[in-house]
Amino acid sequence: MHLLDLKHWGVVVAAAIISLMAWMGTAAAQDATDETETAVEETTEETGEAVEAAAEEEAPAEALGGVPIESQFVFNTFSFLVAGVLVMWMAAGFAMLESGLVRTKNTAAICLKNIALYSVAGIMYYLIGYDLMYTDVSGYIGTFSLFYNPSELELNLLNADGDEASAAALTALLGESSYASMSDWFFQMVFVATAASIVSGTLAERIKVWPFILFTVILTGILYPIQGSWTWGQGWLTEAGFSDFAGSTIVHSVGGWAALTGAIFLGARRGKFGANGAVHPMPGANLPLATLGTFILWLGWFGFNGGSQLALGTALDASAMAIVFVNTNLAAAAGVVAAMAVAQVVYRRMDLTFVLNGAIAGLVSITAGPDLQNHFMAIIVGAIGGVLVVISVPLMDKLKIDDVVGAISAHLVAGIWGTLAVGIFGGGDLGVQIMGIAAVGAFMVVTSAIVWLALKYTIGIRVSEEEEELGLDKTELGLEAYPEFGQGSQRV
Repeated sequence: MHLLDLKHWGVVVAAAIISLMAWMGTAAAQDATDETETAVEETTEETGEAVEAAAEEEAPAEALGGVPIESQFVFNTFSFLVAGVLVMWMAAGFAMLESGLVRTKNTAAICLKNIALYSVAGIMYYLIGYDLMYTDVSGYIGTFSLFYNPSELELNLLNADGDEASAAALTALLGESSYASMSDWFFQMVFVATAASIVSGTLAERIKVWPFILFTVILTGILYPIQGSWTWGQGWLTEAGFSDFAGSTIVHSVGGWAALTGAIFLGARRGKFGANGAVHPMPGANLPLATLGTFILWLGWFGFNGGSQLALGTALDASAMAIVFVNTNLAAAAGVVAAMAVAQVVYRRMDLTFVLNGAIAGLVSITAGPDLQNHFMAIIVGAIGGVLVVISVPLMDKLKIDDVVGAISAHLVAGIWGTLAVGIFGGGDLGVQIMGIAAVGAFMVVTSAIVWLALKYTIGIRVSEEEEELGLDKTELGLEAYPEFGQGSQRV
């Protein structure tokens, strides 16, 4: 081969070798770059995870929907407080309803009992009731301890000195609770007063004021909290699967059972029942006032049932609460219409007192299961409650149980039906619901009977015939609600 050809091929081979080496170097560099980038990405991800973990340690994580945990705390607390105010307003509703359904000579006394029972309920639930119902429940009862005060974490936040201390106290509080403890206490307390109000209306016009107040002390401080611990306190009935969303049994039937036993031991008003099963009507003095009271109760029930969602911190809670509001309204409306229709068919007239109690029965009926997602079911539940009232009120008369305002029918009978309805239309187990109704009923009948009998045979629970004839306003209070129309008018 010619020398020039050799040189030519040498140059070509050298160039090829140099190109190959350059390519290999570039590939190696690219691999190194890729490895470096991967390492950087992994390091970045690890760093990000570490930062997120550190953030989670410093403050509680955000919940469903990304709602800040402090905002949830605020909205949940706000919900408890506003709903509690609505339920507190129901005390005025009971006072007006009962004032309208008693005779004029007993109006001031019934007003006194209603404001007194609300006050006693609040004090007793603070002194002992809440702890018995919610603190360290063993299955059947909570803790016997006096006074329920704000949590230590809340006090630390309130008394924190400086921004750092406040931030640390806030973080600790939000890590343990989703609402202010006393907002829950307030919400639960107004429910207790509702149970006592039921007893007041049934026993009106013939029970002494002070024995009634003493019974209220025991009911709100001991009896109601003990049976409430079985369910809302996460006791044995809850473990068994019993369901009562807002208290058809826990509140309304409890008040109804106490009222029923009291009515039996107290006896009927003088002249209410005659010979051969005759029933002598004793009309209320002010039906417009009773109607106003019913509307107030209807309004307050939105807090009663809606607030029992127990949270308003997420879109889920807000949506669920809206369903509860609608079902509550529909059930009450259905109770009214059903009571009107049945009264017209059976008695050929629409009795306003039946209709008012029909509204209340519809509300009580839906209270155990107001979270039904099919609103038409709420109409059925409420309508059946309205029908039951029209049937139950005359049945009580036939049994010679004198219920002045129809509270046993509207709260006990409708409460039992509403609790059963959870097992029929809702997600509850019907057998467990029956067991819960029976357990609470047996407890309340036995314990209430003991208290009523103890009061009856010690200080007495009933006014004399003369005092009953004059009216409790004059004999128990020494005044008249309507002096222009009573005995006082004779001196004007």
